[in-house]
Amino acid sequence: MPREKRILADVGLNNLPFPMRVASKVNDEGQSTIANISIKARIIQEYEAYWINKFIQIIHSHRDRIGTKTLSRNIHDYINELKATSVKIDFEYPFFIEKITPVSKEKCLVKYNCTYSAKITATEPEPKIIFKIAVPVLTTDPSSDPSQKNRLFGQLSIVNLKIQSKNTIFAEDLVDIVDNRALAPVYSFLTAEDQLNIIDKVHLYSQSSVVMANEIQNDLAKRPDIDWYSVHCNNYSLLHSYNTLVATEKSMWIPSSCYDFEEL
Repeated sequence: MPREKRILADVGLNNLPFPMRVASKVNDEGQSTIANISIKARIIQEYEAYWINKFIQIIHSHRDRIGTKTLSRNIHDYINELKATSVKIDFEYPFFIEKITPVSKEKCLVKYNCTYSAKITATEPEPKIIFKIAVPVLTTDPSSDPSQKNRLFGQLSIVNLKIQSKNTIFAEDLVDIVDNRALAPVYSFLTAEDQLNIIDKVHLYSQSSVVMANEIQNDLAKRPDIDWYSVHCNNYSLLHSYNTLVATEKSMWIPSSCYDFEEL
C-alpha cells in the first residue's frame, strides 16, 4: 500500500487548567496560580497521533515558573519534540496584588487578569513573547463639565497593556504605572471613609482616559527594557450602553515598526 502523503496540519488544545507559578516582584519563588493553557502547533501529519502526549509532557516539565525568560527557553521544546514548523502558546491566569486602601490603610487583594503569549517558528528561532495585563481603574466621564460645580463624575476604565521585552516585566510594576496615572485605583475592599475619599476625588479632580493613556505611554517609553508596548483603554460610562476605546502603541505612526500579535 502506498505511503500516505505527508502534509502539514494544525493541532492543539484549548483552556487546559493547570497549576503553575508565575513571576512575582514580591515573591522570589513566584506566585501560585491556575493557568488556562492553549497551544497550537503546525506539524507533519504523521506525528498527529502523538501530539497530545507531547503537549502534556512538556507542560509538566516546565510548570515551576512562567515568565519571559523561561518561556524563551521552554518554547523551543515544543518545536523540537513535535518537529513542528510553528508553535503558539498562551498562559492565561489571575494574578493577585496586595493593595492598601487610601484612608483606613486596610490590606486587600485585587485580581488582575494576565496572559503570557509566545510564538516561534522553525525559520525564526527567536521567540516573540508578549505579556498582557488588564488593570481596572477610574477615570473622568467625558460627559462631565469641569466648569460647573458637582458636574464631575467617574467611569470605569479597563487598561489593557501588552508588553514585549527580553526581560521579565513584573505585573506589580505595570499596575503601579496605571494606578499612578488614573483618577483612582480600584480596590476589592473599601471602608466607609475610604469610599468617601474616592467619591470626593472623583468629584473634585479630572483625569480623562485620553490623557491617562498618553501618560501611561510616556512612562512605558522611558523604560529601556521594554521593546514594544500597546495601551488599550476600554471605558464604561454610566450614561451609555456601549463602551469607548482609546488606544496607542509604540511607534504606531511608523507602520513597519509595529505588528498585531494576534495575527502572528
